[in-house]
Amino acid sequence: MKSRPQVWIAAVALLGLASYGARAAGWIGGGPAEKLEGAQVKRGPLRIALTARGNLTAADSVILRCEVEGRTSILSLKPEGTHVEKGELVCELDATALVDKRFQQSISTSNADAALIKSRQNFEIQESQNKSDIAQALQKLEFAAQDQKKYLEGERTSELEKAKESIALAEEEAAHAEDKLSWSQKLADKGFLTASELEADKLARHRVAISLLQAKRDLELLERFQIPRKEAELKAALEEAQRERERVELQARARIIDFEADVRTNEARFQLETDKLAKLESQIEHARIRAPKAGLLIYAQRDSDEPPIQEGAEVREREQILTIPNAEGMLVQSKLHESVLKQVQIGQACTIKVEALPGQTFEGRVAAVALLPDQLSRWMNPNMRLYRADIAITSLAEGMRPGMSCAVEILVEDLPESLYVPVQSVFRHRQENLCFVARRGAVETRTVQIGRASELWVQILSGLSEGETVLLKAPIGFQPEGDANVAKEDEKSPG
Repeated sequence: MKSRPQVWIAAVALLGLASYGARAAGWIGGGPAEKLEGAQVKRGPLRIALTARGNLTAADSVILRCEVEGRTSILSLKPEGTHVEKGELVCELDATALVDKRFQQSISTSNADAALIKSRQNFEIQESQNKSDIAQALQKLEFAAQDQKKYLEGERTSELEKAKESIALAEEEAAHAEDKLSWSQKLADKGFLTASELEADKLARHRVAISLLQAKRDLELLERFQIPRKEAELKAALEEAQRERERVELQARARIIDFEADVRTNEARFQLETDKLAKLESQIEHARIRAPKAGLLIYAQRDSDEPPIQEGAEVREREQILTIPNAEGMLVQSKLHESVLKQVQIGQACTIKVEALPGQTFEGRVAAVALLPDQLSRWMNPNMRLYRADIAITSLAEGMRPGMSCAVEILVEDLPESLYVPVQSVFRHRQENLCFVARRGAVETRTVQIGRASELWVQILSGLSEGETVLLKAPIGFQPEGDANVAKEDEKSPG
């Protein structure tokens, strides 16, 4: 597997070159006769491992946060390290302002409820009034239809028959008066009737003739004017009743819409005020933080420019205040430099040493590696990219507590029977990796092919032999050229 050089190789090489340059310039002691330190080329098993530091944390922790909006202060707080039971009050936040708001909001909610009840009652009253108005209009329409039907199917015929019967009676009376007058004339001619009696019969016949003419004129007036007018009046009354019914229905809908809108407005207002009151109740309840499970109480760590979690400290909404870790599983939270990420894989074995538990070594494995660099480290040093890595501890021990410092060694690879030299003995020059070999009192420059590297040792694939001595710093007069004097794994190296 090909990998890029480690940053520490560069650092050591640069320190060696700096030392070399200082001596060449005469800034520090030592000259051409200075004895150069060396190390032997060794053969044997080589463990490639990465080391990092971190802190213990629980693998499964319950985080208790501030759920109160805005900012508030801590009124009371259980001491850190206290064992708490489920449901126990562990922290109380200042909710004085919320209590005052709740009182005002309860008044607003009551007013909104009263307005809603009133609007609903007004709606019911208007709905009942609309039913009465519509029923009355329908009744008038029905009566108008009945009046028209009664006249067309009964009264009109009755009036016509009555007028015709009056004519018939007048005609009979006229015929009777004519007969009587004729008989009276004969009797008067023979001297049996006086002239006054004859005149009375003539007057009676004339009266009957006038009644007949009057009856005929009444029938004519009835047929030509009175009946058509009555029909028109009844028809107009029916149409007006129909229009009145339509007007009443439209007016009823228009009036009920206003009351419906008022009801909806008051319902929305009441719901809004109720939600506000419920939210305040919830906020007041959130000010009393209770333990969701039994466990050890741990205070949250804050930035260095903020006061620690304590009574009287101000906290923000959603800020972490406390944690209750699960003691059954522990993690090491460490940070790795970007240059070693390619060598770290999920599941790699690790060894952990906890400073608070000297003399003990624990086993673990790489559980997770972040995809993005740590923002806090980037903020503190914009040129450094550190990635969070979680190491799961597989062999737990009593006494482990969250927050304890520890050292982690990540096993990358175990190389059997390999040649290796110290990392500071390899230098980068003109795209090549060089070693300086002490041979019979002289210094021989060798081009070497390197493989994997740890923080202390570099695997040598070719260019050196076991037992040879390599210098740990460059000889006087060496002028490096190339890409920043960084030793790199040979691209032609196997695996």
